[in-house]
This record gives sequence, structure tokens and C-alpha cells, in this order.
Amino acid sequence: MASPGLGDFLGGFAVERKSPIPLYFQVATYFERGIQAGLLPPGTLFDNEIRIAEQLGVSRPTMRRALEQLVDQGLIVRRRGIGTRVVQPQVRRPLELTSLYDDLARAGRHPTTQVLDFQTRPATAEMAEALGVETGTPVVSLQRLRSARGEPIALMTNVLPADLVEFGADDLAGAGLYELLRRSGSTCIRRRRSSQPATPRPQSRICWS
Repeated sequence: MASPGLGDFLGGFAVERKSPIPLYFQVATYFERGIQAGLLPPGTLFDNEIRIAEQLGVSRPTMRRALEQLVDQGLIVRRRGIGTRVVQPQVRRPLELTSLYDDLARAGRHPTTQVLDFQTRPATAEMAEALGVETGTPVVSLQRLRSARGEPIALMTNVLPADLVEFGADDLAGAGLYELLRRSGSTCIRRRRSSQPATPRPQSRICWS
């Protein structure tokens, strides 16, 4: 039997069939964010994949592949006779001034990047506070789908002050964000949102000079 609250969590998922992001990756990312945000704490027991697939509106093979990815990430375990449970997330590596792109390239995994969003917009109050600028200051929001050996592995969202962005979408598709920022003499840190909204949001990297 599934843990209480799982149904409410599943009800917050909306599949985007026109998105270039594969359906299984959308599902896996939604669960990953829910686990990291504490919405699915360690010990949470899942329904079987058929019921979850029905609730999410995806096929069973799509659901199975999403669960396999979560297993590979060390976020859930699947055991015969026990079921599928959330486990304690593994400790993240220490903060380093390297990007996922750099790490994958160094490991010989042939990273590729699809730039999904590259827009200049006025900073919201939340963005302005994080960046130390005035509300309404031009910022650039970035969203990229990172793949390794043809398989999507990460959906990344970033916000940067517009005056630091000396590169374009084509540059971002061929190099890591940290590398591009290093070329312009900028410093970057990783920041997680402190709030835990009903629909978990992706991690943001906030940068300044």
C-alpha cells in the first residue's frame, strides 16, 4: 500500500507532451525534486508502477524507465516482496567551481547541451534579493537540458545579472556555464531556494562579478 500523501504529490504532475524533454525524464525529474524538497521523505512507499503510470498519464514503459533512473541516482530502492521506497539521498559533492559539463567532458562522457530558454527579463523581488540588485534590473534566465552519450541527465535553470552575460545561446550549447563565466572573470556559487513550493522548482545557480 502506498504511503499517505503520495496521491497528492502525483496530482501535482502535468506532463508536457510538446516539450523536447523525454517523458520519462520529466517524470524522474519531478520525483527527484519532490524527494530533495522533502515532499517524499525517506521510507515513502510507492504504488506499483502501473498505478503510478495511470495517475500520471504516462505509459508503463515510460514509468519503468523513470523509476530505473531514480534507482540509478540512489534516490529509491526496488525490492521484490517489499516494493519501491524512497531512501536517504546520497550526500552531494563539495562545492567546486566546475560545471556538470566540465565534469562529464573530463570523464569522457561526451556531454551535449540543448538550450531551452535564454531570455533577458526584469528581476523579480526574489531574484533581486538573491543577486543583490534592484527589483526590475535586467537579468538573464537560462534553462538547458544536459545529456551524456545521447541520454538526458539534468535539467538546469540559472539566473544571472544581464551585464555578466557576454555569451549567447550558441556558446552555451558548446561549453559549460562556469567556463563561459570564467572567461569573463565572474564568480559563481550554487544556491538552493529555501522555500518548498507544492511543485518543486529546479535548483538555481546565482552568479555575480
